[in-house]
Amino acid sequence: MIAAHSIDQVFETARVEEVIGDFVQLKKAGSNYKGLSPFSDERTPSFMVSPVKQIWKDFSTGKGGNVVAFLMEHEHFTYPEAIKYLAKKYNIDIEETEQSNEQKEAANERESLYLVNEFANSYFKNILHKTDQGKSIGLSYFKERGFTEETIKKFDLGYSLDEWQAFTDEALKKGYQLEFLEKTGLTIVKGEKQFDRFKGRVMFPIKSMSGRVLGFGGRILVNDKKAAKYLNSPESLIYYKSKVLYGIYDAKQSIAKEDNCYLVEGYTDVIQFHQTGIKNVVSSSGTALTSEQIRLINRLTNNITVLFDGDAAGMRASLRGIDLILEQGMNVKVCTFPEGEDPDSFAKQNTLEELTVYLEEKAKDFIQFKASILYEEAKTDPIKKAETIRDIVNSISKIPDTIKKEVYIQECARIMDISEEVLFTTLAQINQKGLREENRKYKQEKNNLELIKNDQSIKKVDVQYSLERDIIEILLLYGNEIEDFEDLVLKENDEGDLIMEPVIQQAKVFEKIYLDLQEDEMEFANNTFKNIYYTVIDKMNLNSDLKPQSLFNSLDSQSSTEISSMLMIDEKYWLSDWHRKNIFPKLKQNSIEQLVRETILSLRCYLVYKKVDELMQKTKNDISNTHKEILNEINDYNELEKLLTRKLNRLRLADLN
Repeated sequence: MIAAHSIDQVFETARVEEVIGDFVQLKKAGSNYKGLSPFSDERTPSFMVSPVKQIWKDFSTGKGGNVVAFLMEHEHFTYPEAIKYLAKKYNIDIEETEQSNEQKEAANERESLYLVNEFANSYFKNILHKTDQGKSIGLSYFKERGFTEETIKKFDLGYSLDEWQAFTDEALKKGYQLEFLEKTGLTIVKGEKQFDRFKGRVMFPIKSMSGRVLGFGGRILVNDKKAAKYLNSPESLIYYKSKVLYGIYDAKQSIAKEDNCYLVEGYTDVIQFHQTGIKNVVSSSGTALTSEQIRLINRLTNNITVLFDGDAAGMRASLRGIDLILEQGMNVKVCTFPEGEDPDSFAKQNTLEELTVYLEEKAKDFIQFKASILYEEAKTDPIKKAETIRDIVNSISKIPDTIKKEVYIQECARIMDISEEVLFTTLAQINQKGLREENRKYKQEKNNLELIKNDQSIKKVDVQYSLERDIIEILLLYGNEIEDFEDLVLKENDEGDLIMEPVIQQAKVFEKIYLDLQEDEMEFANNTFKNIYYTVIDKMNLNSDLKPQSLFNSLDSQSSTEISSMLMIDEKYWLSDWHRKNIFPKLKQNSIEQLVRETILSLRCYLVYKKVDELMQKTKNDISNTHKEILNEINDYNELEKLLTRKLNRLRLADLN
């Protein structure tokens, strides 16, 4: 368990915009920041971060909360792990007690896999640096590749002994379960026997964006035709190859700072670039590039430079990846190295300045690159040339931005020596084909919607839920604001008659809401809102300067998610940049008194209507003497409803149903 004062210190120090900025490229939007959602596939930003409130909200998925909630959602941390991650980031010493055996057993499967990988990472590093075999074979190999001690330690490189079950035996001895050793892929189980998957290989840990070890890549050092040169961990609950980029943890800050990401193929390419001084580089780890990997980069930058070696066959095989990048609306350049060279060898032979100049001068726009690769093969064959042009136009069709499409069509016409008209016609044909497919999908979705529409089981809008949520939202946003509230008070006039006379009374918003709800003995029907309501009222009574952070620490995750939605409601306006289009939404704080009055009256009105409806149901089956009493009660409630609706200056709820 982590001590309470350590947790408080972490929350006081951590800045939500700094932490999330390590994972998502954030841009200023008024007093807030916005970016692409890390939880969904989107091209228009719907993710907001508020430095003032120290919370975030993802409007595309509805998720939100404080800095710890983000780490738990994005990195699948447990609460203690999120606190430890933040403590490490901000150099905070945390005080904690030893976990009991029961607490260790209660850890979920995902957490167990992480723990096994962390142990394996430490074990392989120890073998590399502190055993004769590790130093003579593994360390020697890394030194031959030109890696310094500092680089080897930075990337946590290691070595797995060339023995059948050395790692497995050590892990079991330390108390790690065979079940999780097998699920991470570190151990292969066959009947009664167990084998180390990475026997006799140098080890490259594959980390998440936050630095957690997800899996491993291992390279064999002997010539064995039966064994793969590189071997990766199999997919597991924590490791999905299509969603991981090697080096992203060490590169993320440089990618955001440089606003560009170099994409290479191998582990050593990444490491050698880092050692030379270029740190905004990641690798797809030898697998085909995927949309998920591209979106991972897109959170940090909109620019990718793909680096290929001089192997033309390998470059052609990688052209599909360029189309995927274009589909994501990103800017892509391509840089190739001289024949026989790859990013690793080229970086090793050149200084930082030489490498930087080469990358700047040789990086081509994707269309120039694609044309140079395909056109050389097709220039003497009219049919192949036509296919090449269509292939390039097909890539251009993937680009979402219309202006970019036109610019690229003009460039293609110049390079391929063909009229723009022909290319625009071809583009239109490709787009038309895509449009037909979109229409087919749209019709299918429409039919599905019709089925849903005709589904009689769909519930109506829950009026009480909406009104209760509005009350909580007002409390959170404006609870401590002081307003002049108009109340109707019974007074005796000069003739001795009782009349309702308006009286202006000044009060804090939370006090007004609390007194009004108390007066009518109105209770929240929704348990989450009830929990939030009493927590907020208690805290506002004790401290006029209520900070969202203190609420998040007092409530469960469901309540915290609701709170983040309410606190960030006004930030939605910044997502569309309406202010830049001279559209200024009416802000709630301009009419707080009216908002409070109408919301409370609406809830009163609804509850009265609901009570009348309940009483009416009673009269249908009631033939006793109480029937007349119920009717009188209904009449009284109807009169009350009339009074309330007059206050609201609107139709009665009964007239609207």
